[in-house]
Amino acid sequence: MNKLLIVTTIPSTLNAFLLPFAHYFRAQGWSVDAMACGITANTECLQAFDRVWDIQWSRNPLNPLNLAVAPGIIQEIVQQEKYDIVHVHTPVAAFVTRYALKNLRKQLNTQVIYTAHGFHFYSGGKALKNTLFLALEKLAGYWTDYLVVINREDQEAATQQKLISPERLHYMPGIGVDLQYYNPDSTSDANIERLRQELGLATNTPLFLSVAEFIPRKHLQDILKAYARLARPEICLAFAGNGVLMEQMQQLALQLNLQNQVRFLGVRRDIPTLMRAAVATVLVSEQEGLPRCVMESMSLETPVIGTNIRGTRDLLTDGCGLLVEVGDVEAITKAMAWILDHPQEARIIGKRGRERMADYDMKEIIRLHASLYAEATNISQV
Repeated sequence: MNKLLIVTTIPSTLNAFLLPFAHYFRAQGWSVDAMACGITANTECLQAFDRVWDIQWSRNPLNPLNLAVAPGIIQEIVQQEKYDIVHVHTPVAAFVTRYALKNLRKQLNTQVIYTAHGFHFYSGGKALKNTLFLALEKLAGYWTDYLVVINREDQEAATQQKLISPERLHYMPGIGVDLQYYNPDSTSDANIERLRQELGLATNTPLFLSVAEFIPRKHLQDILKAYARLARPEICLAFAGNGVLMEQMQQLALQLNLQNQVRFLGVRRDIPTLMRAAVATVLVSEQEGLPRCVMESMSLETPVIGTNIRGTRDLLTDGCGLLVEVGDVEAITKAMAWILDHPQEARIIGKRGRERMADYDMKEIIRLHASLYAEATNISQV
């Protein structure tokens, strides 16, 4: 029996992105375990994996405590379980785990795979931060058997910087989106109408939607400012998500006198219905890997306004969405106005987006993982 350990910094990453992989490989006869901080209190993970391992580390990638205790625990567990593959995700978990296994992996014939969900160095990032994180990735590359990148900028950077040998570098278009679940035909008109009633919207009131965590890099203030410039009081704007800047954004909405037109919805479980109710979704981050909310919106044929950055650019080029520059509030306003004033063209963009998502289907991404795992285990058995 092949044994797989999936490692992330926190269990919510597993819940949001990686449970389908656990289900698939367990169905194929693999033993699939997971490791994350606080995972033993996570019901979904307890059900999805054969075993879970709780480990203490900080989400801050520069916290020196991450290298104090965790490596020894990781070494002990991997020696005990003798995994064929350890697949690491997210920066802290990825670096600490690779550091812990830098020598042990060869002794145990364990293949270490790292999926970069967007390197911490990127075009447009601060020079000092880019230099530091590039140096860390170059160092960790020596401890990595396979590197998976999910956008073209990271693929080019990994190649140019020689983070790993070319035959060990794999591009995969994301970590998958369920095209059956995010299907425009799966959301009924009745559900959309109920949602509109909940939000206090008339049937014909246009709705813009942003699905994002309230953190600085998402630039949610730019959306609010652009919406204020739009000056169309009959339009509604909704934010789905929470985070440290929630109260600050609510205060900004008050300052802009938008409190009656903006809805702060918190975390929602009905994202497909929200997206189908919207004329467009808006994501204006300064940094992404390959944004899941953009993929979901495209799958649902809802047009996307997004920033011209790594990952988002991969998804929205060739007429599959509207691209604006980071921080360009006026451009965001113009994009919103264009969506409202060109409904037929917007629908065409939505349909084009759905067509593009065929390459990002969860089934295809799982197939690519199965191929990679077969390659890794065959090599490790030679």
